[in-house]
Amino acid sequence: MYLRLAKRMLLETDKRLLWKLGWNMGFKGWRSVQKHKRRLKQGKFFPPYLYISVINSCNLRCTGCWVDVAAKQSKIDVDAMNRMITTAKKMGNSFFGLLGGEPFMHKELFEILEAHPDVYFQVFTNGHFITDEVAKRLRKCGNVTPLISVEGTETISDQRRGKSDVLSATMTGLQNCLNNKVMTGVCTSLCQTNFDDLLREEWIDRLIEMGVLYTWYHVYRPMGPDPAPELALTPEQQRTARQFVVDMRCKKPIIVVDAYYDADGKALCPAATGFTHHINPWGDIEPCPIIQFAKDSIHDERPLDQVFNESEFLTDFRKTTAEHTRGCIVLERPDLIEALADRHGAKDSTARKTALAELRAATPHNSQYSPDLEPIPEKSWAYRLAKKIAYHDYGVYDKHFDEKNWQDPKLAEPPTPESELVQLK
Repeated sequence: MYLRLAKRMLLETDKRLLWKLGWNMGFKGWRSVQKHKRRLKQGKFFPPYLYISVINSCNLRCTGCWVDVAAKQSKIDVDAMNRMITTAKKMGNSFFGLLGGEPFMHKELFEILEAHPDVYFQVFTNGHFITDEVAKRLRKCGNVTPLISVEGTETISDQRRGKSDVLSATMTGLQNCLNNKVMTGVCTSLCQTNFDDLLREEWIDRLIEMGVLYTWYHVYRPMGPDPAPELALTPEQQRTARQFVVDMRCKKPIIVVDAYYDADGKALCPAATGFTHHINPWGDIEPCPIIQFAKDSIHDERPLDQVFNESEFLTDFRKTTAEHTRGCIVLERPDLIEALADRHGAKDSTARKTALAELRAATPHNSQYSPDLEPIPEKSWAYRLAKKIAYHDYGVYDKHFDEKNWQDPKLAEPPTPESELVQLK
Protein backbone atom coordinates (compact mmCIF):
# COMPACT_ATOMS: atom_id res chain seq x y z
CA MET A 1 0.00 0.00 0.00
CA TYR A 2 2.77 2.46 0.88
CA LEU A 3 4.56 1.74 -2.41
CA ARG A 4 1.32 2.27 -4.33
CA LEU A 5 0.80 5.59 -2.55
CA ALA A 6 4.38 6.68 -3.29
CA LYS A 7 3.91 5.73 -6.94
CA ARG A 8 0.70 7.73 -7.15
CA MET A 9 2.32 10.81 -5.65
CA LEU A 10 5.30 10.58 -8.01
CA LEU A 11 3.18 10.07 -11.12
CA GLU A 12 0.07 12.14 -10.40
CA THR A 13 1.59 15.30 -8.91
CA ASP A 14 3.98 17.87 -10.33
CA LYS A 15 7.43 16.94 -8.95
CA ARG A 16 8.16 20.53 -7.94
CA LEU A 17 4.93 20.60 -5.94
CA LEU A 18 5.87 17.33 -4.29
CA TRP A 19 9.22 18.82 -3.27
CA LYS A 20 7.47 21.88 -1.83
CA LEU A 21 5.17 19.61 0.14
CA GLY A 22 8.01 17.51 1.51
CA TRP A 23 10.21 20.47 2.42
CA ASN A 24 7.79 23.22 3.54
CA MET A 25 5.17 21.06 5.21
CA GLY A 26 7.13 17.90 5.92
CA PHE A 27 10.59 18.79 7.19
CA LYS A 28 9.88 22.39 8.22
CA GLY A 29 6.52 21.36 9.69
CA TRP A 30 8.29 18.76 11.82
CA ARG A 31 10.79 21.41 12.89
CA SER A 32 7.99 23.82 13.86
CA VAL A 33 6.50 21.18 16.16
CA GLN A 34 9.89 20.62 17.82
CA LYS A 35 10.16 24.36 18.46
CA HIS A 36 6.66 24.30 19.91
CA LYS A 37 7.67 21.54 22.31
CA ARG A 38 10.75 23.49 23.41
CA ARG A 39 8.64 26.60 24.01
CA LEU A 40 6.22 24.66 26.17
CA LYS A 41 9.10 23.39 28.33
CA GLN A 42 10.21 27.01 28.78
CA GLY A 43 6.72 28.10 29.80
CA LYS A 44 6.15 29.97 26.53
CA PHE A 45 3.45 29.55 23.91
CA PHE A 46 2.89 30.01 20.19
CA PRO A 47 0.81 27.47 18.20
CA PRO A 48 2.79 25.66 15.47
CA TYR A 49 -0.20 25.68 13.11
CA LEU A 50 -2.70 28.51 12.51
CA TYR A 51 -6.16 28.37 10.99
CA ILE A 52 -6.91 31.71 9.32
CA SER A 53 -10.35 32.62 7.99
CA VAL A 54 -9.31 35.20 5.41
CA ILE A 55 -12.85 36.31 4.43
CA ASN A 56 -16.41 35.87 5.69
CA SER A 57 -18.16 35.94 2.28
CA CYS A 58 -19.29 32.78 0.52
CA ASN A 59 -21.39 31.96 -2.53
CA LEU A 60 -23.14 29.12 -0.66
CA ARG A 61 -25.49 29.04 2.34
CA CYS A 62 -24.72 25.78 4.08
CA THR A 63 -26.91 24.32 6.79
CA GLY A 64 -25.13 24.59 10.13
CA CYS A 65 -22.62 27.21 8.99
CA TRP A 66 -21.36 29.39 11.84
CA VAL A 67 -19.62 31.96 9.58
CA ASP A 68 -21.37 35.29 8.92
CA VAL A 69 -21.45 34.69 5.17
CA ALA A 70 -24.38 37.04 4.55
CA ALA A 71 -22.92 39.93 6.56
CA LYS A 72 -21.03 42.82 5.05
CA GLN A 73 -17.82 41.49 3.56
CA SER A 74 -14.78 41.64 5.78
CA LYS A 75 -11.38 40.22 4.95
CA ILE A 76 -7.87 40.24 6.32
CA ASP A 77 -5.89 42.56 4.08
CA VAL A 78 -2.58 41.71 2.48
CA ASP A 79 -0.44 43.77 4.85
CA ALA A 80 -2.02 42.21 7.94
CA MET A 81 -1.66 38.72 6.50
CA ASN A 82 1.96 39.31 5.60
CA ARG A 83 2.77 40.63 9.08
CA MET A 84 1.06 37.67 10.71
CA ILE A 85 2.72 35.05 8.50
CA THR A 86 6.12 36.71 8.79
CA THR A 87 5.92 36.70 12.59
CA ALA A 88 4.76 33.08 12.60
CA LYS A 89 7.67 32.12 10.34
CA LYS A 90 10.06 33.69 12.82
CA MET A 91 8.55 31.40 15.44
CA GLY A 92 9.25 28.43 13.18
CA ASN A 93 5.80 27.98 11.60
CA SER A 94 5.61 26.77 8.03
CA PHE A 95 2.06 25.45 7.57
CA PHE A 96 -1.15 27.53 7.46
CA GLY A 97 -4.79 26.55 6.93
CA LEU A 98 -6.82 29.19 5.05
CA LEU A 99 -10.58 29.16 5.52
CA GLY A 100 -13.55 31.42 4.88
CA GLY A 101 -16.31 31.87 3.93
CA GLU A 102 -14.86 30.93 0.60
CA PRO A 103 -11.13 31.83 0.49
CA PHE A 104 -11.04 32.16 -3.29
CA MET A 105 -13.44 35.13 -3.01
CA HIS A 106 -10.54 37.05 -1.44
CA LYS A 107 -9.32 39.00 -4.46
CA GLU A 108 -5.75 39.25 -3.15
CA LEU A 109 -5.44 35.61 -2.14
CA PHE A 110 -2.77 34.80 -4.71
CA GLU A 111 -0.82 37.91 -3.73
CA ILE A 112 -0.60 36.41 -0.22
CA LEU A 113 0.25 32.90 -1.41
CA GLU A 114 2.95 34.12 -3.78
CA ALA A 115 4.54 36.37 -1.14
CA HIS A 116 5.51 33.36 1.00
CA PRO A 117 6.99 30.59 -1.17
CA ASP A 118 8.86 29.26 1.89
CA VAL A 119 5.70 28.03 3.67
CA TYR A 120 2.83 25.71 2.76
CA PHE A 121 -0.86 26.62 2.58
CA GLN A 122 -3.91 24.38 2.75
CA VAL A 123 -6.98 26.17 1.36
CA PHE A 124 -10.38 24.89 2.49
CA THR A 125 -12.72 25.58 -0.46
CA ASN A 126 -15.94 24.53 -2.16
CA GLY A 127 -14.03 24.53 -5.45
CA HIS A 128 -16.50 26.72 -7.35
CA PHE A 129 -13.96 29.44 -8.12
CA ILE A 130 -11.17 27.10 -9.26
CA THR A 131 -11.15 27.54 -13.00
CA ASP A 132 -8.49 26.02 -15.20
CA GLU A 133 -6.64 29.36 -15.04
CA VAL A 134 -6.79 29.38 -11.23
CA ALA A 135 -5.56 25.77 -11.11
CA LYS A 136 -2.64 26.66 -13.37
CA ARG A 137 -1.72 29.49 -11.03
CA LEU A 138 -1.91 27.12 -8.04
CA ARG A 139 0.50 24.81 -9.82
CA LYS A 140 2.80 27.73 -10.52
CA CYS A 141 2.78 28.69 -6.83
CA GLY A 142 3.64 25.14 -5.83
CA ASN A 143 3.12 25.75 -2.11
CA VAL A 144 -0.66 25.36 -1.98
CA THR A 145 -2.97 22.38 -1.64
CA PRO A 146 -6.70 22.96 -2.15
CA LEU A 147 -8.89 20.87 0.16
CA ILE A 148 -12.21 20.71 -1.66
CA SER A 149 -15.41 20.02 0.26
CA VAL A 150 -17.80 17.36 -1.01
CA GLU A 151 -20.86 16.96 1.19
CA GLY A 152 -22.90 14.22 -0.48
CA THR A 153 -24.80 13.24 -3.60
CA GLU A 154 -26.18 15.88 -5.97
CA THR A 155 -29.46 16.08 -4.05
CA ILE A 156 -27.86 16.11 -0.61
CA SER A 157 -25.26 18.68 -1.69
CA ASP A 158 -27.98 21.05 -2.86
CA GLN A 159 -29.92 20.56 0.37
CA ARG A 160 -26.89 20.99 2.63
CA ARG A 161 -25.41 23.93 0.77
CA GLY A 162 -28.43 26.01 -0.14
CA LYS A 163 -27.94 26.21 -3.89
CA SER A 164 -28.56 24.20 -7.07
CA ASP A 165 -25.91 22.26 -9.01
CA VAL A 166 -23.44 22.53 -6.13
CA LEU A 167 -21.80 19.14 -6.64
CA SER A 168 -21.30 19.67 -10.36
CA ALA A 169 -19.50 22.99 -9.82
CA THR A 170 -17.42 21.46 -7.03
CA MET A 171 -16.36 18.49 -9.15
CA THR A 172 -15.42 20.81 -12.02
CA GLY A 173 -13.09 22.76 -9.73
CA LEU A 174 -11.68 19.50 -8.40
CA GLN A 175 -11.03 18.17 -11.90
CA ASN A 176 -9.31 21.43 -12.92
CA CYS A 177 -6.85 20.92 -10.04
CA LEU A 178 -6.24 17.29 -10.96
CA ASN A 179 -5.78 18.11 -14.65
CA ASN A 180 -3.00 20.48 -13.64
CA LYS A 181 -1.33 17.97 -11.31
CA VAL A 182 -1.97 20.07 -8.20
CA MET A 183 -1.70 18.25 -4.86
CA THR A 184 -5.43 18.04 -4.12
CA GLY A 185 -7.56 16.75 -1.26
CA VAL A 186 -11.27 16.19 -0.66
CA CYS A 187 -12.91 16.71 2.73
CA THR A 188 -16.33 15.83 4.06
CA SER A 189 -18.20 17.01 7.14
CA LEU A 190 -19.78 13.70 8.13
CA CYS A 191 -23.41 14.05 9.17
CA GLN A 192 -26.65 12.06 9.04
CA THR A 193 -27.35 12.84 5.36
CA ASN A 194 -23.99 11.79 3.91
CA PHE A 195 -22.71 9.19 6.37
CA ASP A 196 -23.84 6.15 4.37
CA ASP A 197 -22.89 7.61 0.98
CA LEU A 198 -19.37 8.88 1.64
CA LEU A 199 -18.03 6.80 4.52
CA ARG A 200 -17.50 3.80 2.27
CA GLU A 201 -14.73 2.12 0.31
CA GLU A 202 -16.43 2.80 -3.01
CA TRP A 203 -16.09 6.54 -2.42
CA ILE A 204 -12.44 6.20 -1.47
CA ASP A 205 -11.84 4.13 -4.60
CA ARG A 206 -13.48 6.79 -6.74
CA LEU A 207 -11.26 9.51 -5.25
CA ILE A 208 -8.17 7.40 -5.96
CA GLU A 209 -9.31 6.76 -9.53
CA MET A 210 -9.79 10.50 -10.07
CA GLY A 211 -6.30 11.31 -8.78
CA VAL A 212 -7.15 12.76 -5.35
CA LEU A 213 -4.17 12.22 -3.04
CA TYR A 214 -5.70 12.79 0.39
CA THR A 215 -9.07 12.94 2.08
CA TRP A 216 -10.21 14.34 5.40
CA TYR A 217 -13.32 13.32 7.33
CA HIS A 218 -14.51 16.02 9.72
CA VAL A 219 -17.43 15.40 12.06
CA TYR A 220 -20.39 17.77 11.81
CA ARG A 221 -20.47 20.26 14.71
CA PRO A 222 -23.95 21.68 15.51
CA MET A 223 -23.02 25.29 16.24
CA GLY A 224 -23.93 28.76 14.99
CA PRO A 225 -27.29 30.48 14.37
CA ASP A 226 -28.75 27.43 12.59
CA PRO A 227 -27.07 24.47 14.31
CA ALA A 228 -29.33 21.75 12.86
CA PRO A 229 -28.57 19.29 15.69
CA GLU A 230 -30.51 16.56 13.88
CA LEU A 231 -27.52 16.25 11.50
CA ALA A 232 -25.05 15.39 14.29
CA LEU A 233 -23.62 11.88 14.40
CA THR A 234 -24.41 9.48 17.19
CA PRO A 235 -21.53 8.22 19.38
CA GLU A 236 -21.80 4.88 17.60
CA GLN A 237 -21.45 6.55 14.19
CA GLN A 238 -18.42 8.52 15.37
CA ARG A 239 -16.80 5.27 16.47
CA THR A 240 -17.66 3.68 13.11
CA ALA A 241 -16.01 6.62 11.36
CA ARG A 242 -12.90 6.26 13.47
CA GLN A 243 -12.63 2.54 12.67
CA PHE A 244 -13.15 3.24 8.97
CA VAL A 245 -10.34 5.80 8.90
CA VAL A 246 -7.94 3.47 10.73
CA ASP A 247 -8.75 0.61 8.35
CA MET A 248 -8.49 2.65 5.14
CA ARG A 249 -5.06 3.93 6.16
CA CYS A 250 -3.76 0.37 5.94
CA LYS A 251 -5.69 -0.59 2.85
CA LYS A 252 -5.91 2.26 0.32
CA PRO A 253 -3.15 4.25 -1.45
CA ILE A 254 -4.49 7.60 -0.32
CA ILE A 255 -3.64 9.76 2.70
CA VAL A 256 -6.51 9.88 5.21
CA VAL A 257 -6.41 12.81 7.64
CA ASP A 258 -8.14 13.11 11.01
CA ALA A 259 -7.97 15.73 13.74
CA TYR A 260 -9.44 14.10 16.83
CA TYR A 261 -7.22 11.19 17.94
CA ASP A 262 -3.61 10.43 18.82
CA ALA A 263 -1.61 7.36 17.77
CA ASP A 264 -3.16 5.23 20.52
CA GLY A 265 -6.67 6.23 19.55
CA LYS A 266 -7.15 8.51 22.55
CA ALA A 267 -9.33 11.51 21.88
CA LEU A 268 -7.86 15.00 21.85
CA CYS A 269 -8.76 18.56 20.91
CA PRO A 270 -6.07 20.29 18.81
CA ALA A 271 -6.95 23.69 20.32
CA ALA A 272 -6.81 22.38 23.88
CA THR A 273 -3.38 20.88 23.24
CA GLY A 274 -2.13 24.20 21.86
CA PHE A 275 -1.45 22.73 18.41
CA THR A 276 -3.62 25.36 16.75
CA HIS A 277 -5.84 28.39 17.26
CA HIS A 278 -8.00 30.37 14.82
CA ILE A 279 -7.99 33.92 13.43
CA ASN A 280 -11.30 35.19 12.05
CA PRO A 281 -11.80 37.66 9.13
CA TRP A 282 -11.83 40.60 11.54
CA GLY A 283 -8.45 39.57 12.95
CA ASP A 284 -9.80 38.29 16.27
CA ILE A 285 -7.91 35.34 17.77
CA GLU A 286 -10.33 32.59 18.78
CA PRO A 287 -9.64 29.22 20.42
CA CYS A 288 -11.04 27.45 17.35
CA PRO A 289 -13.42 28.29 14.47
CA ILE A 290 -16.59 27.24 16.34
CA ILE A 291 -15.81 29.11 19.57
CA GLN A 292 -16.58 32.66 18.51
CA PHE A 293 -15.37 34.68 21.46
CA ALA A 294 -12.11 36.60 21.58
CA LYS A 295 -10.03 38.83 23.79
CA ASP A 296 -7.02 39.23 21.52
CA SER A 297 -6.38 40.40 17.97
CA ILE A 298 -3.72 40.27 15.27
CA HIS A 299 -4.18 44.04 14.99
CA ASP A 300 -2.80 44.54 18.50
CA GLU A 301 0.18 46.91 18.67
CA ARG A 302 2.17 44.12 20.33
CA PRO A 303 3.96 41.56 18.15
CA LEU A 304 1.82 38.50 17.44
CA ASP A 305 4.12 36.17 19.33
CA GLN A 306 3.73 38.36 22.40
CA VAL A 307 -0.07 38.46 22.00
CA PHE A 308 -0.30 34.65 21.96
CA ASN A 309 2.18 34.21 24.78
CA GLU A 310 0.46 36.72 27.06
CA SER A 311 -3.17 35.83 26.32
CA GLU A 312 -4.86 34.91 29.62
CA PHE A 313 -8.06 34.04 27.75
CA LEU A 314 -6.43 31.43 25.47
CA THR A 315 -4.35 30.06 28.32
CA ASP A 316 -7.44 29.63 30.46
CA PHE A 317 -9.29 28.02 27.56
CA ARG A 318 -6.61 25.36 27.13
CA LYS A 319 -6.51 24.70 30.89
CA THR A 320 -10.29 24.62 31.35
CA THR A 321 -10.79 22.32 28.38
CA ALA A 322 -8.03 19.94 29.43
CA GLU A 323 -9.46 19.75 32.94
CA HIS A 324 -12.90 18.61 31.81
CA THR A 325 -12.66 16.51 28.66
CA ARG A 326 -10.42 15.00 26.01
CA GLY A 327 -13.17 15.82 23.51
CA CYS A 328 -14.84 19.02 22.34
CA ILE A 329 -15.74 21.23 25.27
CA VAL A 330 -18.06 23.53 23.32
CA LEU A 331 -20.22 20.56 22.32
CA GLU A 332 -20.13 18.78 25.69
CA ARG A 333 -20.09 21.77 28.07
CA PRO A 334 -21.21 25.03 26.42
CA ASP A 335 -21.79 26.40 29.93
CA LEU A 336 -18.03 26.29 30.58
CA ILE A 337 -17.34 28.33 27.43
CA GLU A 338 -19.87 30.94 28.54
CA ALA A 339 -18.24 31.12 31.97
CA LEU A 340 -14.81 31.41 30.36
CA ALA A 341 -15.90 34.31 28.15
CA ASP A 342 -17.57 36.03 31.09
CA ARG A 343 -14.52 35.51 33.31
CA HIS A 344 -12.22 37.30 30.84
CA GLY A 345 -14.65 39.83 29.40
CA ALA A 346 -14.21 38.25 25.98
CA LYS A 347 -16.29 39.77 23.22
CA ASP A 348 -18.67 38.10 20.81
CA SER A 349 -16.42 37.97 17.73
CA THR A 350 -19.22 37.42 15.20
CA ALA A 351 -20.85 40.03 12.98
CA ARG A 352 -24.33 38.91 14.05
CA LYS A 353 -23.58 39.37 17.78
CA THR A 354 -25.72 36.43 18.85
CA ALA A 355 -22.98 33.96 19.85
CA LEU A 356 -23.88 34.16 23.55
CA ALA A 357 -27.55 33.44 22.93
CA GLU A 358 -26.57 30.54 20.66
CA LEU A 359 -24.31 29.14 23.34
CA ARG A 360 -27.05 29.35 25.98
CA ALA A 361 -29.52 27.63 23.66
CA ALA A 362 -27.09 24.88 22.67
CA THR A 363 -27.99 21.32 23.56
CA PRO A 364 -25.00 19.37 24.89
CA HIS A 365 -23.72 16.76 22.42
CA ASN A 366 -21.29 13.89 22.53
CA SER A 367 -17.96 14.48 20.83
CA GLN A 368 -15.00 12.24 20.11
CA TYR A 369 -14.35 11.37 23.77
CA SER A 370 -15.99 8.13 24.97
CA PRO A 371 -14.32 7.02 28.23
CA ASP A 372 -16.48 3.90 28.53
CA LEU A 373 -15.17 2.46 25.24
CA GLU A 374 -11.75 1.11 24.36
CA PRO A 375 -9.74 3.44 22.09
CA ILE A 376 -9.17 2.39 18.48
CA PRO A 377 -5.39 2.76 17.96
CA GLU A 378 -3.65 3.33 14.65
CA LYS A 379 -2.81 0.11 12.82
CA SER A 380 -0.54 1.79 10.27
CA TRP A 381 3.07 2.15 11.45
CA ALA A 382 3.47 5.28 9.31
CA TYR A 383 0.55 7.10 10.93
CA ARG A 384 1.55 5.88 14.39
CA LEU A 385 5.04 7.28 13.90
CA ALA A 386 3.83 10.59 12.48
CA LYS A 387 1.39 11.11 15.34
CA LYS A 388 3.91 10.11 18.00
CA ILE A 389 6.26 12.76 16.63
CA ALA A 390 3.93 15.61 15.78
CA TYR A 391 0.27 15.09 16.68
CA HIS A 392 -0.43 14.25 20.29
CA ASP A 393 -1.51 15.98 23.49
CA TYR A 394 1.90 17.46 24.45
CA GLY A 395 1.24 16.34 28.02
CA VAL A 396 -1.63 18.77 28.56
CA TYR A 397 -4.09 16.07 29.64
CA ASP A 398 -1.56 14.40 31.91
CA LYS A 399 -1.15 17.75 33.60
CA HIS A 400 -4.79 18.80 33.91
CA PHE A 401 -7.33 16.14 33.03
CA ASP A 402 -9.36 14.52 35.78
CA GLU A 403 -11.99 12.11 34.48
CA LYS A 404 -14.14 12.94 37.50
CA ASN A 405 -14.69 16.37 35.95
CA TRP A 406 -16.10 14.82 32.80
CA GLN A 407 -19.86 14.76 32.43
CA ASP A 408 -21.81 12.76 29.87
CA PRO A 409 -23.46 15.39 27.60
CA LYS A 410 -26.67 13.36 27.63
CA LEU A 411 -26.89 14.00 31.37
CA ALA A 412 -25.88 17.65 31.31
CA GLU A 413 -28.50 20.18 32.38
CA PRO A 414 -29.00 23.44 30.44
CA PRO A 415 -26.80 26.20 31.87
CA THR A 416 -28.37 28.86 34.06
CA PRO A 417 -25.91 31.76 33.79
CA GLU A 418 -26.13 34.58 36.29
CA SER A 419 -24.18 37.25 34.41
CA GLU A 420 -24.16 38.73 30.94
CA LEU A 421 -21.16 38.56 28.65
CA VAL A 422 -19.17 41.80 28.60
CA GLN A 423 -19.33 43.33 25.14
CA LEU A 424 -16.22 45.25 24.21
CA LYS A 425 -17.41 46.44 20.84
